[in-house]
Amino acid sequence: MDMVGTAGNEGVEEVAAWKKQITVRGMVASVLIGSIFSVIAMKLVLTTGITPHFNVSAALLAFIFIKAWSKGLHKMGILSAPFTKQENTMILTSSVACYSIALGGGFGSYLLAMNKKTFEESGGGGNIPTSIKEPGIGWMTAFLFLVCFIGLFVLVPLRKILIVDYKLSFPSGMATAVLINGFHSRGDKMAKKQINGFIKTFCASFLWGFFQWFYTAKEKCGFSQFPTFGLQARKQTFYFDFSLTYVGTGMICPHSVNLSLLLGAVLSYGMMWPLIARLKGDWFPSDVPETSMKSLNGYKVFIPIALLLGDGLYNFTKILSITLVNMHSRYNRKNQSSARNVDEEKSGREDERFMSENIPLWLAMVGYIMLAIISVLTIPLIFPELKWYFVILAYIITPSLAFCNAYGAGLTDFNMSYNYGKVGLFIVAALSGTHHGVIASLAACGLFKSVINVSCILMQDLKTGHLTLSSPRAMLLSQAIGTALGCVISPLTFLLFYRAFDVGNPDAEFKAPFAIIYRNLAIIGVEGFSALPHHCIQLCYAFFAAAVGINLVRDLSPERVGKWMPIPTAMAVPFLIGGYFAIDMCVGTVVVFVWQKVKAEKAALMVPVVASGLICGEGLWILPASVLALAKVTPPICMNFSA
Repeated sequence: MDMVGTAGNEGVEEVAAWKKQITVRGMVASVLIGSIFSVIAMKLVLTTGITPHFNVSAALLAFIFIKAWSKGLHKMGILSAPFTKQENTMILTSSVACYSIALGGGFGSYLLAMNKKTFEESGGGGNIPTSIKEPGIGWMTAFLFLVCFIGLFVLVPLRKILIVDYKLSFPSGMATAVLINGFHSRGDKMAKKQINGFIKTFCASFLWGFFQWFYTAKEKCGFSQFPTFGLQARKQTFYFDFSLTYVGTGMICPHSVNLSLLLGAVLSYGMMWPLIARLKGDWFPSDVPETSMKSLNGYKVFIPIALLLGDGLYNFTKILSITLVNMHSRYNRKNQSSARNVDEEKSGREDERFMSENIPLWLAMVGYIMLAIISVLTIPLIFPELKWYFVILAYIITPSLAFCNAYGAGLTDFNMSYNYGKVGLFIVAALSGTHHGVIASLAACGLFKSVINVSCILMQDLKTGHLTLSSPRAMLLSQAIGTALGCVISPLTFLLFYRAFDVGNPDAEFKAPFAIIYRNLAIIGVEGFSALPHHCIQLCYAFFAAAVGINLVRDLSPERVGKWMPIPTAMAVPFLIGGYFAIDMCVGTVVVFVWQKVKAEKAALMVPVVASGLICGEGLWILPASVLALAKVTPPICMNFSA
């Protein structure tokens, strides 16, 4: 095996050549892990839209899988190659690229917003029935390949500037690298404890999902219907629905996110919606259906939009300002002094290794230009409403936006691609007019967001590779493989859910709340504020201002005050779908809080393991549940609770 030395003295770490870092077993692991998390991510996207970072869980599963693989071969008397942190990084890179398509591909937002059900729920907004496009495996896969693959080439020429020259931290990428380095420096005893913990919680969670299925013979049956706090509270969506997936998600998410979700649920379903409902006949007509945007549903949709826009606009402005100020100060320092001292020998080795393998500039240029040309010719065939000149405009603008987003993410860990997507949505909505604006703006949103998101994820993964001495060439190839897998697996997974369950029904499990939000964003972009119900515009202004004010207080006040400020984006989600999942996630946050107080060291080691097991077990049960639903197999028991 070709090896590359990374130091010339004691403690030398030899690294395999880039072709040796991508292995067959690693690709098998990537397909399995990417598929598992694609299913889990799709379930989260289509139920609540709240998704945690799975990088830690994916790195952990990669470590567990290869260790189990090696142990199995060893028992059969077959020797296997040592499992290195570089191979671990390749598996993680490919897996993350795969399930990131499920998270950011628009299946619960801008793509689903095009279908007939969302059109009807939004009150027929956009005025014309032709502003509909039903999901299909062919066009969705083609669109994702076009807009995601081009993102791989946008920032590759700038990787040295972002990671080596500017030494941006990319906190998520750095944290994942620290985790991987830790996995490969711990003893076998610690690794065995984590593997056993994961297997136990995974099996318990999977069996719990299987057990619950037996009690769901009809709609509104099962453990999820249990009135934990009483029947009246359950009518206002306050109950524990026994979802271990969301308990595990709550264990991963910061306490501030979970508590913000609960606060949003209390404000909306606990206070505002019951009060506004009493004004039926005054604030909104009493003879319109509940699903109409002119009824209570209009407030439920547009007020969280105001929160999301207020929070998004504030953070967009803040991150962009930080980016520009930081770049300006770096430019000034560079002019004052061209010399740069390397403080640590380790950092020098990482930089040397990172730059030792050149990714040709021509490859990035040719890749971007060729895919842009194909997109300009093809995307208008998929979406006739999105004219070819809008696609050209998008591909001229997105490289600079991708750089700003990646730079901001490197400084703050905020990937703002969804906000850049909304920028594209409003630009195209305003330019397209009423007749074509809704579908064109939703497609443009996907184009902007996907290119910028994929390029940012690649930079975060390259930061992980930089700190684990992994090959940039191998990482780019792994990212490409994972992206290709995701562009195939995610649409298939989505259509499995779409056909097996009532996706988009606000009264069912798979509410897909962001679909109607994005649809109405497009309507606002096309029609203005005429779509809003009575008094809603004033409430939207108030909540928009509240979102900006909360962020200002958090950033300008002392830490002891700022840390208690809620997160407006997290608050917004329960406004539309209710408080049940917020209670699940707060159970997770309580478990972590108590565990950290009682046994801090064990909690640091095992919380990611237990959370991953809970998420993966019940999350994976959704696959056989979907197959049973498609096969029309009905559970034998209906457990229901009524007054």
